[in-house]
Amino acid sequence: MSDEPELPHGLALAWGIAANPQRGPKREMSVERIVETAIEIADEGGLSAVSMASVAGRLGFTPMSLYRYVSAKDDLVLLMVEQANGVPPETIAEAEGWRAGLAAFAAANLEMFAAHPWVLDVPIEGTPVTPNSLAWLDAALATLRATPLDYEEKVSVTLAVMAQARFEGIITRGYRAAAEAAGGTVDDLDARADELLARLITPEAYPEVHPALLAGVFGPGVENPFAFGLERVLDGVEAYVAARPAGPVERSEPAASAAVDEAVERDPKVREARKARREVEKALRDARKREREARRAARERLGGAAS
Repeated sequence: MSDEPELPHGLALAWGIAANPQRGPKREMSVERIVETAIEIADEGGLSAVSMASVAGRLGFTPMSLYRYVSAKDDLVLLMVEQANGVPPETIAEAEGWRAGLAAFAAANLEMFAAHPWVLDVPIEGTPVTPNSLAWLDAALATLRATPLDYEEKVSVTLAVMAQARFEGIITRGYRAAAEAAGGTVDDLDARADELLARLITPEAYPEVHPALLAGVFGPGVENPFAFGLERVLDGVEAYVAARPAGPVERSEPAASAAVDEAVERDPKVREARKARREVEKALRDARKREREARRAARERLGGAAS
C-alpha cells in the first residue's frame, strides 16, 4: 500500500490523472467544456459571475450534473486559472540574456492579465502546483540559469518581477474598467483627474504634489510609470548579480544525463512537437489580439451610438 497522500480532485484534474465520471450527460459534457464555459463567463462578467449554476445554465444542464465532473467551485477556479495561464510563450526563452528574459516574462504576464482580468481576483495561496503555473515558474528560473544565483535567490527574483507585473495588472484593469464605465478612454479619465487636481491642489497645501501636477505627470499620454519600476527592479538584480561572489553557475549534472538530454533535444519528434507548440502559441496570441481589437471596436460603436 502506498503511503503517498491522495491528490485533491482539482489537482488530479489539472494533471490529467483523475478518473472520468462513469455516469452523466453524454452530449458535449466534459471537464474541458465546463472550464471553457466558466472562462467565457468570467471574461464577460468577472469571477463573481461564475457559479456552478451559471456554467450549467449556459451549457444547458443542471448544476448537479456538473458535480460529476468538477466536485467543487474551488476546483473549477483552479482549472480556470490553469487554462487561462496556458504555457509560457517562447519569447521568454528566446530573449537575449536574463534581463530581457525577465522583461519578457513580465510582459507575458501582463498580456495574460489583459486577456483574463479576473485572474487577478483569484487569491495566491502558496507555491504553484499545477502544470502550467509550474511551467511559468520554470521559464522564469531558466532565464537566470547563467547567473551565479542559487535557487532561493532565483525564486526571490522571480517573485519580485511577478509582484511588479501583478500590481501593474491590477491598476491597469481598474483604469480600463473605470474608463469603460464612464464611456470614454483611459486618457479621458486622466484628463478629467488632471482638471480636478488643478482645481483642488494648491502649492501651500501640497508643496510637492503641486509642481508634479504642473509637470503634467498626472495627465493623459504620460509614459507608463510601471515600466520605470520594473527597470529599477532589474537594475537592483543586476547590481546584486555583479556583486555576488563567483561560484558554479549550475550544479553539475552527470555526463550520462547531459548526453541523454542532448539526444532528446535532437529527436525529430521532439522538434516537431516543439514547432507545433510554437505555431499554436502564435495562433493563440493572434486570436487574443483580434479579440481585443474587436472588443475595442465594439466599445467605440456602443459609445458612438450612446452619444
